Amino acid sequence: MPNSSEHPCRITIGDDGPLLVEGPVEVTCADGTVAVSDRFVVALCMCRRSRMYPWCDTSHRRRTQPGEKSRRDTG
Repeated sequence: MPNSSEHPCRITIGDDGPLLVEGPVEVTCADGTVAVSDRFVVALCMCRRSRMYPWCDTSHRRRTQPGEKSRRDTG
């Protein structure tokens, strides 16, 4: 699925999350498997914790217990 020069592929890099890629996309994984999505934006897992790898399932988010402060609350 090549991108045309008129519409280059946009990739957004977040601080602590997935890569957001404008689709449709075809992803070739390290083991040679190919994952395809025709969605307009896909989230690619960068932490490898996702059960749906290479797609992000938000497993990168730190899970907190009720009453526990997150990293964002302590800054």
